[in-house]
Amino acid sequence: MDYNQARFNMVEQQVRPWDVLDPRVLNVISNIPRELFVPEQFKQLAYADMRIPLGTYEGHTSHMLNPVIEGRILQSLALSEDDTVLQIGTGTGYITACLASLARHVDSVDINPEMTTLAENNLARFEIANVTLSTGDGSEKWEQKQFYDCVAIMGSLPSVPDFYKKTLKQGGRMFVITGDAPVMKALLVTRLDKSEWTIEELFETCVDPMIHAEKPEEFIF
Repeated sequence: MDYNQARFNMVEQQVRPWDVLDPRVLNVISNIPRELFVPEQFKQLAYADMRIPLGTYEGHTSHMLNPVIEGRILQSLALSEDDTVLQIGTGTGYITACLASLARHVDSVDINPEMTTLAENNLARFEIANVTLSTGDGSEKWEQKQFYDCVAIMGSLPSVPDFYKKTLKQGGRMFVITGDAPVMKALLVTRLDKSEWTIEELFETCVDPMIHAEKPEEFIF
């Protein structure tokens, strides 16, 4: 299989038509070999428009996001070379590698220690050094003694997480997917000042929920 051609086709036939037009984002996606970040048995599907299974942890199966969603995430965050990023949900490290190529530094956390190890090996293969990986539960919060320019949350949550809103610097952006299956909303949260944020709806989708994300109580009448 010609993976270079498959990557080109993915960009031109999937990612661009989904309004991902930022040259820096397209360049990163065009140059990072996604096939080296997927499980071996799915390698030939690395550039297909599908969610690739990554295995099961605590009874929950996780997936890589579709390439078009990955592209929209990267574009919506509008990363600069000086930005610091917090990523919740490292996975195999593919999006982590993309974020690291666009920003100054990425702190990334995953609840599954096997994923953390896999991502570490994948990133080391490409000598990506501006990433700090951690294992832990980031479904509600991840304590860091700093503020971030961007937060990228890879799994869905019931609602916009208040804690992560407050970790943003002024002007900082957060990508998060909220709601319940089968229809969820991808949102871009931007911090305007100490106590004000804006929320922009980007698109509808459906992704794996964060494993320990608490659903709000339902009122029964």
